[in-house]
Order: sequence, then C-alpha cells, then structure tokens
Amino acid sequence: MALAILAVSGLCAHPALRQAPDHPIVADFERFHLEADAPQSLAQGGLLLLAELNCTACHQAPAAWAKSLEPQGGPDLSDIAARLDEAELWHWIRSPQHFKPGTTMPALLHEQPEADQLARDIAVWLRQGRKAPSTQVQGGDRDLGRRLYHQLGCVACHEPGRDAPLPANLTPNIATTPASASVPIALAHAYSPEALARFLQDPLKTRPAGRMPSLHLSPKEASAIAAYLQADNETRPVNPFGKLSLEPGSAARGAKAFADLGCAQCHPSDSAPRKPQIGKPLAALNAEAGCLNQGSGNKTARYALSGLQKKSISLALEFVKTGQPDSSDAAQIRWIMNRLNCHACHDRHDKGGPEAGREVYFTALDPAAESLGELGKLPPSLSNTGRKLTPFWLEELLLHGRGFLRPYLATRMPGFHPGLSQELVVKWPGTDPAPKPIRIDTSGLEKHHRAETGRQLMGTAGLSCVGCHGLKNRRSLGPPVMSLSFTTQRLQPAYFKELLLNPQATQPGTLMPPMFMARKNSDKEIESIWTYLRELPSQPLPPGLLQEGDFELKPDKEGRPLILRSFIEGVGTHAIGVGFPGGINLAFDTKTARVVLLWKGRFLDALNNWQSREMPPIKPLGDHLKTLPASPETRQYQGYRLDEKGQPSFLFTDESGRSLEEHWAPTPDGRGLQRSLRAADSPKPITEVISW
Repeated sequence: MALAILAVSGLCAHPALRQAPDHPIVADFERFHLEADAPQSLAQGGLLLLAELNCTACHQAPAAWAKSLEPQGGPDLSDIAARLDEAELWHWIRSPQHFKPGTTMPALLHEQPEADQLARDIAVWLRQGRKAPSTQVQGGDRDLGRRLYHQLGCVACHEPGRDAPLPANLTPNIATTPASASVPIALAHAYSPEALARFLQDPLKTRPAGRMPSLHLSPKEASAIAAYLQADNETRPVNPFGKLSLEPGSAARGAKAFADLGCAQCHPSDSAPRKPQIGKPLAALNAEAGCLNQGSGNKTARYALSGLQKKSISLALEFVKTGQPDSSDAAQIRWIMNRLNCHACHDRHDKGGPEAGREVYFTALDPAAESLGELGKLPPSLSNTGRKLTPFWLEELLLHGRGFLRPYLATRMPGFHPGLSQELVVKWPGTDPAPKPIRIDTSGLEKHHRAETGRQLMGTAGLSCVGCHGLKNRRSLGPPVMSLSFTTQRLQPAYFKELLLNPQATQPGTLMPPMFMARKNSDKEIESIWTYLRELPSQPLPPGLLQEGDFELKPDKEGRPLILRSFIEGVGTHAIGVGFPGGINLAFDTKTARVVLLWKGRFLDALNNWQSREMPPIKPLGDHLKTLPASPETRQYQGYRLDEKGQPSFLFTDESGRSLEEHWAPTPDGRGLQRSLRAADSPKPITEVISW
C-alpha cells in the first residue's frame, strides 16, 4: 500500500496540540457511555470510574465489591527526580488538571491555605536524596518516531497527529479524527528526552497499575518516539512557579502534607504508607457531597468531573448500596477488559475494535498481507478466546510478552498490569463454550493417528494448507497468514477441530475455506493433522514447503565429525555414516564389522529417516565412491567410541575372540583417510593410508 506523508503546515499537526479534554479521561468510559444511555449502563460506567479514579483507596468498598473496585494505585514516585524537575513537579502537585488536562489525578490543594508553599514542600520532599540517572540516551530519529507512534498502536489510545502517514487515497477528514476523547500525552513536554525514552521503554516500572502498557520497545524505538512527542515545545502550559515568592521548600513539612492530604493512598512508600481508610465508606457516600460536589469550601479531592461522569458515579454508588457484582468468570473478563481498555484494539462479543478515526492507522507490515483485508491489519477478535487459547499460551501472551504469531501486523500486543493479566489467564479458559460440544481424540493411540498422514494432507498434494500457512521458519506459498508452528501449544484441540469443520461459523470473517465439508473421513484427517503438528519439531515439512537439502547433514569445516546410524545404500540396514570436516566420508557396516564405503564431497541427506516408516536406504550425496574389499574373516561388532576430536574407533572381535579397535581419521592433507588397527594384546597399531 503506497503511503504519503500529509503536507500539513505549522505545528497544529502535532498530536500534543489537539484540544485537551476538560475532565478525567478513562478510555473505555469515554467511548462506550453516552448521556442517552440507560441508567443500568451508566451505572456500569460509574463503577469503572470508581475503580479507575482509585476511589476505594480512600473509601472502603462493601466486602462484595472489594475485589472489583480494588484500587490499582498511581505512578511510582521513587524515581520522580529522574522525570521532573522541582518546578514541573510543583506545577503538577499544585494544579494537576492545568499541568496535564485529562489526568485522573485529583487536585488536593485547592482549598488549602498556603497551597503554593505546600506544593513546593511536597516537591522538595519527593526529590530529596534522589538524583536523575547519569546515563545518556542517544538522540532519537524524529521521523522514525512519527512513523512508530502511528504504526505500533499508540494511537489506539492517544491522539493521532495530522502529520501522520496515511494511505495515499485518504486525506484528513472525519474518517481520520477519533470520535471519543484520547488519553492525553501532555507529560511529554515535562520530561527530558532521556527520561521520556526510559519511561516509554518500561512504563510499567513507573506506572505499575498498567494504564500505560508496554509496547516492548527497543532503546532506539523509545528514543525515536520520545523525539517525536517532544517535537513541539509550545505544548508546555504556563508555569507560574518562577513568578512566585516562596520560601525554600521544607522536606519535613512536605512529608507531613503528603500524609495529611492522602497522597499516600495512591502513591504509598516506606516513609508514607497507605492508610486503611481516610474517608467515609463507599456505601455511605452522598452523591450531592464529597468529591462529586466541587463547590467552594469543599476540601475533598477535586477531579474536575464532567456532568456525565458525576451522573454515572451517582448511579454506581446507588448500585453498590443495593446490588451485587456479577461474580461469573465471563463478567470478570468483561470488567478487566474495560479496565485495561482492551477494546481499543480487540472486539469481543460485538463490543470494541479500533474505532473510526483510529482504524486507518492499523496497517500491515507485509504488502502481501493486504490481500487478507482486515485480517491482515487488525488485531484478532477475542470472542472465542475462552475455548480457543490454552492457559500456556495465555501466559505467553499476557504475562511474558511472547507468543506473537502475526508478524505481518504493524500493531503490537502490549504488556499490561501483571495482576489483572494473571486474572485473565486464570479465568478465561473454559468460558465461551462452543454452541455444540466437539469431541476430538488426541491420544495418538488410534491407527489413523499418524503424523505422516497429517503431513501429506497439509501439503500441496493434499488440502494445500501450506498455500496460506507457513511452518517452522518457512513462509507459506501464498499470503503470509499465521504460521502453524505452535498450533498444539496455542489452541485447545476442540477449537482446532471446530475451526476446521466450520471456519466461518467459528471465526466470522475468516478467509479460510471449509476444506473438510462433505469429507467422510474428516474426523480422522483432522486428528492426523493435529498429530503431525504436535510432532512437528521432529517431522519434515509438508510437500510444497519441503526443499531439497532441508535434511542434509553438513559437517562444519572446523567442527567435529557427524555420525548417523541409518540404512545406507551399498552398505546395508545396520550402517553408521561418518562425515569428517573437509568432505571425507565413510560408512561402517555393523553386521560385518567393517568399513564398506568411502566417498568425498557432500555427506548424507537424512530425510528418509523421517519421510516414511519403510525408511528406504540413504544414498551418499558426494562423488568418488570407493568400495573396500570384504574381510575374509568373521567379525563380531562390539560398539564404537569417539576421541576428543569426535573421531570414531570401531570395536569388534575376530574369529579367535581377540578384541580389536579400528580408528579412522582424515590424513593431514585432507585427501584421504588414515586407518589404525590395534589389538588389545598389542600396544603398537598397524597403520595405513587410504587415498582414492
């Protein structure tokens, strides 16, 4: 897809200059709750606000609601000196909404006498004894940062810039303007480039609550995005700190004010621990008072709530007093997805997915993926996750930041709050039951459970699965659809069968055809394919992906010899092949206890060892084959040993029962082999050089 950078003049193109919201931004609430919604829906939105605004950090929730409304806390302030200087920190403490419009941090000093001085005292205390890291971060590439910001998924939550790359056939219009408010990025102006890059690379260190997830950025990527976000310095709000005549800050007064104001309820530390409760219980709150009443003289936390937010919280408080939370796993999954804003990228049961105005920035890295439509650009639906993914794969994705199998997607799967992610790992399996129970036998015990059958079915002479899906490190023959290398670790077996039997019903919108429709042996064939995919690490690729030389054994020029026991043509069914570095090879027959064949060049191709149960003999790949004469005496093979260089000595006994040892090694010039035969009762070996 051709891209064109929009020629937008002036700094208005930068995302940090878009109109700032005038109320706290909780992304899922902004997008999915409107004034016209039913009271029950608004109450659910109010519950989300109670949780995301950390209301229960001060107001104890009823026991039934304690888990759902558990506060996640604010940013870790232990390294605040690395991020903000004293003036910027003062500004944030004194007036959070002015410093960062849309913040969920309330103002606490608005009715305090000497509020300006108290803010300085707290700032001094927070920075006391802490220094910014001395390590320097390399300056970032601003153009690269612009591209990454709009490509990796940042705009799923934050404002797109009008300077962004767009498809060539689009121009800035309502289709590229998000309908719901974006999470503000105003802090970018306050951090140093080094501090911002460090934060972007590991946001969960600073914000363990996970509202800003990790996009697994490299240092170069983090520096580039930081450079782009700081491209416009006019976003900095006016900071009156320098015009005030304040006393030098007192750390002692600051520590006391931090505790008295309740800052530790969201930002606990060893010196200022969180108190169990400092406000009325949640069930005792009056919607006309406290934080919802922001009139003069009210010394409670001021959140600058919108009218819709106040209404929703009021309805939620009534529901908390009279209702009970839905404790089902399905309800808890919905709740966690709301808190983590998963719907910004994923749909689940007809809710979510990228909204208009943001979807255009979800693109494919591989031009070939454009043929897949939305499947090649958008993150997958989560509607069937409970019966689709295994607990192991959920852990890989949500807890370890691994298991990403759609390399053609530009958008990255982020890492979130580990506690909430762990809950998803536990609760998701078993939900989303199939409309009709699916039975699949994956024991591997039935006669049709043969990997080779599944391999042939997947190949070009069978169902041609490899036309779309790659395996191991090999791409598909066609569009770059997801690799099937980790299918049995990733998918639950019943879902695998359900998908193959009826792709469109199981995964609406998929381009996968109903290949098994009207096939009378479909059950057995699907189980054979599962067996093959389970044994994939030790199996050859299917026809179509398998290439000549895939199983060729190639001794390293400077390494140790390679040894393969197999059927070797011209030697027999009990052969041992030895490939020496430098292209000298031999084959030993254990039935006659002698070296039968020598050759030069390429060694052996081991494909026949896996290709069929019959294992037809392997042909030596090299040239200059030499067959050694048979021994006139009868020998009894006793095994072999390797020396420190990996060179073999074959052990056998002769007709008289005497033990002998025959050592083989390349000659110093690499043109032949040296054979040393030593009897157990003779310390001196008989040595000869064989050249050909």
